[in-house]
Amino acid sequence: METRQEALESVQLNGYCLEFVDEKFKSDREVVLEAVKSEGCALQYANEKLCSDRKIVLEAVKSSGHALEYAAENLKSDREIVLEAIKDTGSALLYASENLKSDRALVLTAVKDHGYALLFASDKLKSDRALVLTAVKNHGPSLQYASENLKSDHALVLAAVQQDGYALEYASENLKSDREIVFEAFKQDADALQFADEKLQVELKKGDF
Repeated sequence: METRQEALESVQLNGYCLEFVDEKFKSDREVVLEAVKSEGCALQYANEKLCSDRKIVLEAVKSSGHALEYAAENLKSDREIVLEAIKDTGSALLYASENLKSDRALVLTAVKDHGYALLFASDKLKSDRALVLTAVKNHGPSLQYASENLKSDHALVLAAVQQDGYALEYASENLKSDREIVFEAFKQDADALQFADEKLQVELKKGDF
């Protein structure tokens, strides 16, 4: 029969070993704490009660932001815990409460880590020009998740295609006919030309741009 010390040593070596320890140790606070310090997402194997333990969840998200997925619902509304999670990986915003997806400072932290996190922001923040600009400068194709009016914002779309030409796919139809934007997208990635207005595609291919 597995001893507590053996369980502790296993999870210290690899947190995911929590999945295989005796069930009683999945309810042992010290064993679970050691597991999540090693591998944050080992939280998924802990007893449900310990997924409500604030200290354990905080340690888990510091180790891996994606561990927020396995936290009790009330802790997904805990600003400190969510902040630690998105500081590790912006995409952890997915698991935050709806209320915190409207927290501008938190969402800004997330999109600074990875612009793609804009997908998980509230609709209101998808219309926040400064925040969206930060997102597309980090990851141009995040333009996909911006509000429709911002997809027509010349400077913002220009920043997006300069980061990744493929962002042109998500620009407004009007800006897909804009010579400066199309040229910048083409310079960044020639394959992005497929998303441009057909007339401009022909001009660029002929070298008449």
